[in-house]
Amino acid sequence: MSCSLNLDEFPHTRYNPLKDEWVLVSPHRTKRPWKGQVEESKNPNRVRFDPSNPLCPNVIRPNGQTNPDYKETFVFDNDFPALFEYDDLLQDCDSSDPIHNDLFKVQPAKGSCKVMCFHPYSDLTLPTMKITDIMNVIKKWIEMYQELSSRYTWVQIFENKGEIMGCSNPHPHCQLWASNFVPNEINREDKNQSIFYKKHGKVMLMEYLNRELKSKERIVLENEHWVVLVPYWAVWPYETMMLPKRHVTRIDQLSEIEIEDLAKIMKKLLIKYDNLFKCSFPYTMGFHFAPCGKFLNEPQDHWQLFASYLPPLLRSSSVKKFMVGYEMLAQPQRDLTAEKAAKQLRELSDTNHYLIHSDTSDY
Repeated sequence: MSCSLNLDEFPHTRYNPLKDEWVLVSPHRTKRPWKGQVEESKNPNRVRFDPSNPLCPNVIRPNGQTNPDYKETFVFDNDFPALFEYDDLLQDCDSSDPIHNDLFKVQPAKGSCKVMCFHPYSDLTLPTMKITDIMNVIKKWIEMYQELSSRYTWVQIFENKGEIMGCSNPHPHCQLWASNFVPNEINREDKNQSIFYKKHGKVMLMEYLNRELKSKERIVLENEHWVVLVPYWAVWPYETMMLPKRHVTRIDQLSEIEIEDLAKIMKKLLIKYDNLFKCSFPYTMGFHFAPCGKFLNEPQDHWQLFASYLPPLLRSSSVKKFMVGYEMLAQPQRDLTAEKAAKQLRELSDTNHYLIHSDTSDY
């Protein structure tokens, strides 16, 4: 469908086929004066080791356990988990029989919550780590996924970076939550990708990626095996999606060279993010792929592995995008077109980090 409107100037809606929902795009709103909340903008002087930080090597955590003197990655059970793993807690519950009232259903939720430290040094983040260190992180993600995927139907790998995203500890780390249920977002993506696959005989996100590679309009980064783009239907101002160029349904199907290229493109993207507003750029990121557990033996060809980066900053390091009012009550809305966001990110250096002031491409 062609459109004579200048989409960089006029409000319009865009369809998200993954979620079967629309997003309102209002690009003219970036011109409005801002008298609202301003976040504290600073680059904290982080120390390499803090004996009071429970994520550092050789430090005693709140549960009394002492962390090992780890040199690469370190994974441990979350001391304050959102899900419990123990079957004896569910003895009196029949998980297959929710309350027989359509308005008050309940089912027991079982799972395992892990914390994964990326590196022993607290003053590093992924964009300032070496490629080999980032590869260690990715390989540990895959190892943990393989450990949990046979027992649980979903494994969510995610990182919250920055206080603005609710991160309670500056040490470089992420979390993995495995559950005996498929979460809402994954259910929606599974349903819509399946519908597209049955209708067209093609994988939705592979078709989408091929069209984006032809237009180049929303591509931010590309290497031999991966692409980073601002989705056509993006909600957050500088949201990006990271996709492998071949059809991959789950993270443990990645080859060694794909893991290396993923580490390289992750580092480049995160350097761009930091350079955008000259700050340690906050975001929530996570991987989505085909459900596991009982679904491992079922065809999942409609799925495509991808990672999403969802950063909140809008105008500067101190002004974020608020999801309130219309967004909470009606539908998602954004103040910047995907094309403009992609252009801004594309034009930023992906090798010279603003704090390091040198080419970090070999790190």
